[in-house]
Amino acid sequence: MTAHFQPSLFGAGDPEPDASFTGLQRHQLDEQCWIDVASGWLSGADTLFLQLAESAPWQQRDRWMYDHRVLEPRLTCSWSLEQAPSPLGTMAALLSQHYGVDLDTVAANYYRDGRDSVAWHGDRVRLVAQRPLVAIVSLGSRRRFGLRPRGGGQGRWFAVDGGDLLVMGGRSQHDWEHSVPKSARGGPRISVTYRHSESGE
Repeated sequence: MTAHFQPSLFGAGDPEPDASFTGLQRHQLDEQCWIDVASGWLSGADTLFLQLAESAPWQQRDRWMYDHRVLEPRLTCSWSLEQAPSPLGTMAALLSQHYGVDLDTVAANYYRDGRDSVAWHGDRVRLVAQRPLVAIVSLGSRRRFGLRPRGGGQGRWFAVDGGDLLVMGGRSQHDWEHSVPKSARGGPRISVTYRHSESGE
């Protein structure tokens, strides 16, 4: 599952998140929605990518599209924090402390190459919270990550590398959608996503 992935020098070594959140930058999407970006937040990201690519319990889900079922163009898996590999629990604790939210669920998407993608959507955590927090740690190859307002308007795009952290907050899951589109030259990428199961409000 790790074909065509070339680890980098920065990505080698034991996975270690930046507990001080150095370089974290907030991008205001509108008055009530924002996304924080921290480039290189996780050192040793390639090590974690290889670990998860080989050992995570990946599955390919299907869903209804019009009148038939189709396979989702990516692999997925999830863990309880108690069962997750140790770097994932450490990152959850740091993010929860920094943002004051109990991030108690962790899941991952595996984009095997540029043909894998995820369509425009807002995370379902919005059903239990008015201002849900969704944190994403990217592993592996660079991919584009897009956001756009629901109902149309000017979007935002970020080039996300292995080790980068994205945190969407405010009403971004209600009022905005996000996507990882297909890419002709896209390599393998894993996104580790943290959410909370309660409103926290």
